[in-house]
Amino acid sequence: MSNFSRRQGNLACGLLSLCLLLFRPSGANAEASPAKGESARINAEATSVDHSPKLDGTLNDPLWRSAKPITEFRQREPHEGDPPTEKTEVRILYTRHAVYFGIHCYDSEPSRIIATELRRDVSQDLDDHFEILIDSNHNRRGAYVFEVNPLATQNDGLIVDEQGDTNGGDFDRGWDGVWTSEARITPDGWTATIEIPFTTLNFTHSSDVAWGLNLKRFIRRKNEEDLWSAYRRTFGITKVSEAGELRGIKDIGSGRLFIVKPYGLARYDKQTGENPKFPFTGGVDIKYGLTSNLVLNLTGNTDFADAEVDLQPFNLTPFKVFIPEKRQFFLENAGIFNFDIGDQDQLFFSRQIGIDPITGQQVPINGGAKLAGTFGRMEVGVMDVDTRSSGPNPYANYAVARLKESLWAGSYIGVMGIDKRSGNIQDSFNQTGGVDTRLIFFKDWFVDAHMVGTRSPGDPSGASDVGASLSYRSNWLDGIVERRKIGPNFNPEVGFIERVDSNETYGNLTFKVRPKISGVRELQFEGFILHAPDTRNEVSTQEWQSTFRAEFNNGAYTDDDIADVFTQLITTPFHIYKNVFIPNGLYHFARHQLTYGSGQDRRFTYNFFERFGGYYGGTLNEFRVRANYRPTPKFSISVSETWDRFRLPLTNGSFSVVLASLQGNYSFSRFLTFTSLIQMDTSNTQAVSANLRLRYNYRPDSDLYIIYNVGTQFASIAPANPPQVRETRFAIKWTYAFAP
Repeated sequence: MSNFSRRQGNLACGLLSLCLLLFRPSGANAEASPAKGESARINAEATSVDHSPKLDGTLNDPLWRSAKPITEFRQREPHEGDPPTEKTEVRILYTRHAVYFGIHCYDSEPSRIIATELRRDVSQDLDDHFEILIDSNHNRRGAYVFEVNPLATQNDGLIVDEQGDTNGGDFDRGWDGVWTSEARITPDGWTATIEIPFTTLNFTHSSDVAWGLNLKRFIRRKNEEDLWSAYRRTFGITKVSEAGELRGIKDIGSGRLFIVKPYGLARYDKQTGENPKFPFTGGVDIKYGLTSNLVLNLTGNTDFADAEVDLQPFNLTPFKVFIPEKRQFFLENAGIFNFDIGDQDQLFFSRQIGIDPITGQQVPINGGAKLAGTFGRMEVGVMDVDTRSSGPNPYANYAVARLKESLWAGSYIGVMGIDKRSGNIQDSFNQTGGVDTRLIFFKDWFVDAHMVGTRSPGDPSGASDVGASLSYRSNWLDGIVERRKIGPNFNPEVGFIERVDSNETYGNLTFKVRPKISGVRELQFEGFILHAPDTRNEVSTQEWQSTFRAEFNNGAYTDDDIADVFTQLITTPFHIYKNVFIPNGLYHFARHQLTYGSGQDRRFTYNFFERFGGYYGGTLNEFRVRANYRPTPKFSISVSETWDRFRLPLTNGSFSVVLASLQGNYSFSRFLTFTSLIQMDTSNTQAVSANLRLRYNYRPDSDLYIIYNVGTQFASIAPANPPQVRETRFAIKWTYAFAP
């Protein structure tokens, strides 16, 4: 490692040491204690066995009968607190090296069980499924989640600070664990057997174990969600502080996590205007559990050829596009590094590392280290990543440190520091730092606040962002009031921010009712207003909107904007299409929206979206339709088309842009899958791109990939739709994970 990289690593370690001294709780293993007046938790008991039960997807092994079944589930949806419509039993066993779950999901109509997904790490929301939450640290803030459907397909991830994924899912799917599952559809429902090694949980030797535990069953055709604990509609399985407890595990062997995962890569790579390259390379990833609560990730010569391809966006706004992270090294424990500063804005946005934000091209990563976990009541994340020069991107080093001290259930106070150094003479460094807090009162009231600043060459003034919000959530009302002031020179280069020079006031109210109308589950009426002049109090952005939504019992929905009224100032000509630029000026326009999604309990599902009205002095009609068809568990196909029809009072201002995609998936088995994605974008002169990927999961956490890609793998997040650099790539990647 260079002296430069050591310097950044020392900076991060120094900040970590200082914050540990400031925030360390009294007692190295202190746990978050229940809030005063908190209700008693329900408990489950694990039963010791001297060898593992038969893991064949059935509960025929006599060992399962030695465990007391868990049966006390309650509905979260549709009828909060009511008994489930179908019975569920869960039995828990353990040996010295693993914990085992035997699940029996009784069903009065087993022929109507929905099970269509065989691909690992893919959402199972369209299937019946079962989730297991394990808070092995028992800190009531974060947890592992293991999900399985009636085909035994696995999905897993993490909950950090009681937050799911950015799309509203129960957990962040960035973490992959090693575990075993089998399942069967039976004459009285479906059953599953699961083995989770203690090494997967990074759980070291203990003589008396208490874990946080929660269990969730989802019945797709009824759109019914049953939980063992945290069944309130405003909670759900992500509410780790409301989970029950698992006891009875004693005298187990060491479960320290230690995985070495080397890779080899052979590739053909041809970019626009360059000669083809035929690199053969390799690297390694290492995970090591320093303690049961703290994991070290190391990566060398990091490669992301196997990461999912982005769906190419067409940006209709003068602001940046937020695209979620998809690369494994950055996804794991990503929640620890979250620092929300409003809407989708983030103080740390990992896609700024290793991906050119304008072209979407990959920037080679020499290596990196990440330390993430907890010290008692404190959550800590430290990361250092080094990239080498590539095209317009000079070499750079990124050091990130994040600390959060737990206060009471769901509440914290935290700090973050980010230091970027690069070979760009005009922008040799960028530093970002700040403090944030979340305070939860009476379980339904939330106070969020942050104060952050940046430092760049020249030390410009107005480089701060200060904001606070008060929100309330209940079964009948959601509301938020927010104030935020962003300076004109606020510049978090390793973050994501939509706009600067803004003095924002935002308010939102959503009323929710559940009328006794056949087929209707919930009606919502929402209204919000955003007033965001610049810091000189001159008009910049204003918007107000009124919305009606309806959710139906079969998962169908409608989402309609009655009115969406904009005022927007354009200060730099906005490139929208080829040689068409929207000129500077103050624009006022209104638009309307109609959305409908079909029921989710069918093999064929669809939704359409229509938005029409004014657009920067002209009109814009946006129409989008998406459809999915899953005729068998082995095969699925999805299509999407968006048609944007512009009529602007400009030269060449009447034009249309079509974005379309066709995705096909074929699963030979749970372990061998083929996916294809073909995309078309008529705003681009080279309109068609394709990605073909074959994945063979030949042993747990070990894969062989064969990948062919034409176009771009990662999309630009820049405003104004800059031209993309295309590539043709064929790659064969092999990974092998083992425990030394």
